[in-house]
Parts: sequence; structure tokens; C-alpha cells
Amino acid sequence: MMNKLALQESITFPGKPTQFTAECWFDDACILDMDYFVKTISVIKAKGVRPDLIGSIIAHYASKWLPDLSSDDTEKGPTNFEESSPESVTASWMKKRFFVETLVGILPPEKDSIPCNFLLRLLRTANMVGVEPTYRAELEKRISWQLDQASLKELMIPSFSHTCGTLLDVELVIRLVKRFANLDEGARSGIALVKVAKLVDCYLAEAGLDTNLSLHEFIALGGALPSHARSMDDGLYRAIDTYMKAHPGVSKQDRKVLCRLIDSRKLSPEASLHAAQNERLPVRAVIQVLFSEQTKLNRHADWSGSFSGTRSPNPGFEPPARCLSKREMNAQQMEIKKLKEDLLRVQSQCIAMQVQMEKILDKKKGFFRWRKLGIMPSIKSTVNAFEKIEEEGEGEVTFSRQTPMNMKAKLVRGRTTPRWRKSIS
Repeated sequence: MMNKLALQESITFPGKPTQFTAECWFDDACILDMDYFVKTISVIKAKGVRPDLIGSIIAHYASKWLPDLSSDDTEKGPTNFEESSPESVTASWMKKRFFVETLVGILPPEKDSIPCNFLLRLLRTANMVGVEPTYRAELEKRISWQLDQASLKELMIPSFSHTCGTLLDVELVIRLVKRFANLDEGARSGIALVKVAKLVDCYLAEAGLDTNLSLHEFIALGGALPSHARSMDDGLYRAIDTYMKAHPGVSKQDRKVLCRLIDSRKLSPEASLHAAQNERLPVRAVIQVLFSEQTKLNRHADWSGSFSGTRSPNPGFEPPARCLSKREMNAQQMEIKKLKEDLLRVQSQCIAMQVQMEKILDKKKGFFRWRKLGIMPSIKSTVNAFEKIEEEGEGEVTFSRQTPMNMKAKLVRGRTTPRWRKSIS
């Protein structure tokens, strides 16, 4: 009777805090069985109680019966399935399965009526006890609606499948993120998209330590969100570097595919400096990072020059009052110097490789052409011939094809010309 009076008071005054209402009149109801609890929730819904209050009641009741669903790890309910009766493990799991399926069936249909972290704990328990696929699909759909409210701790659900080799259920997170990305623009805001992107980057950094995580799963989760979801790619770069460090056997082609997930223009100066010195990245990715950083520096120099005293389009405009300290300027100059040195080193290496490739190709072409003619001049005679031709002075510059007969004619002409000039003089 007291519980009914307290229930009427909570309905009459809906402005009371949710936690206070639940703890005042619902602690005694937590010892009731599931059937009576479902009937009580139906009566409360019929009286028009707010959905968030009903959600808090369900979460409070579930945490009392299943300590795994409680947000506090140290909190233990007075009654749970392990302590209520000394039954077998199978019977206990069957009760848990029935309990979870019943809770999913009475959840309010509104979006923010149940906290996302509680839904994630409920999904973890559902996967552990093996509930029906329809209940798991319903939980995944509700979690995807408010995935931006999830925490990394609750999202790291272990894999309970014998066919999955990873410790974490990565396939589950991929489904949640893809479902969230496919929501309408009105259902998810830009802030929610940014929060989910940060959550995915942190999750990838943790899951990348698992040596059994496949490249396909990593790329599928890293590319599940659109490119505009990340304002900076530092978190994604850290996750990719962690994956490469934990998987040293990744091929060069796979490393290139991984680096395609990163936009080098979205890396901070610290991340760019680390990437320029990272030996695990492909050479092409390092060059892209260096060029992007050089472009940023040039743009910054042009921007700062446009606001100088002589070049400013608005003479009355004054620069910001705060100037960089000498220590900050020295650090920035040293960083720019290091980046320029790295860029020059990479450019010189590329030029040297290109010259070597051209030499090899020219050598192969000349070898096969002279072999068809039956002429195989030695390298020494060819070099001497070119030296004598260049000693002719400021003579004619020809761009015709150099053949052994043309070279011989030029040599003869180079020998006779000085004698003819001496006879004239």
C-alpha cells in the first residue's frame, strides 16, 4: 500500500529527480518476480509517466537482479541469480536469458529513454547468454541511435563466438558504426558524428593490439564514417601505427592501403613530425605528409605576410597583441628546419633513384640496338669519342641520333679541321 501511495506521488509530481524517485519507492519492488514487475511497468506506462523515468526504473531493477548490468563494479545487489537458489549453471543461464529477453521487450520505444551504456551492458549480457537474434537486433538498433553517448569501456564487448579469433567483438562495433552512419541527417547531429569518430579511433587503437585482428576488419571500421567526421586524423594515425607495430608482417601493399585512410592535411605538426620519421610507413605516405606540411608552412607564411605593416590591405588593422616568445619561435624554426631537411633528403633520394632507372633503361636500349647492327663498342672508346666531340669548341649542337658511323665522321672532321686552319694561317 505504501508503494502505491509513493507511486501516485511520483506521478503527480513528475519534476522530482529520477534517482530519488526510483530509490524512494522502487527498492522494495525489486524483490518482486518478473511477471509482477512487467505488469507494474505496464500500469506505469498507462498512467503517462515520462519515458526516461520508466527507463531509470528498468535499469534500477535490472542492476539489482544482475550485478553485471550495474554501472558500479563494486555494487552487488541483494538478490541475484547466483545467490537466490543453488541451481545448476545451465538453469542459471536460462533464467538470465529469460530475464534479458523480458527486459528488452518492455523497454520504452523513445530514443533517449534508456542510457546508452546500460544498453551496451545489456547487449554484452545478451551475447553471453545467447538470446534470440531478434532481441540482439533490437538492442543494436537502439544503441546505434545514441552511439555518441557510449563510452569506450562499455563499447569494448568481448567476443563470445567460437568462430571469432579476436578478443573483442569487432564485427559488432562495425555494425553499430555503419548503422549510425546510415542514419538520416536529422537523426544525428554534427557533434554526435565527431564524438563517434573519436570513439572509433580510440577503439581501433585498443583493438589494433590484437594480433588476430584482420586487415579487412580494421579498414572496414576505420572507413565506416565519412571523411568530414574527423577534423583531425591524429587518432586514426595513432591507431594505424599501433596496428602496424603489432603486425610487423603486414606487406607493403597492405601498408599503402592502410595509409589511404589518413588525410595528411589533417595531421597536426606533432603527428606530421612523427610520421616523417616513422619507418613503418611507406615512402609515398611520408612524402605526402612532408608536402602537406610544406604547403601549410607556405600558406602560413603568405597569411602572415599579408597582414604585415607594408602589405596589409587595411592600414588600420592591428595584429594580435600576443606575440610568440623567443623560445616558441626557436622551437618553431627548428621544427621547420627539420621538416625541410627531411623533404630535401627524400627528394634527393627520389632523384637518385630516377637517374639510376634512366641509366639502366638507356643501357639496355643501347645494348640491343648495337647488337642488331653487329657492333659492340667498348665503354672506354665511347667515352673518349664523346670527350673529343665536346672539345670541338663552340660548334654546332645536333640533336640527331648518335650512331657509330656518325661518331666516326665527327672524329675525322675533328682531326682534319685544325690542320686546314694552320695551312691557311
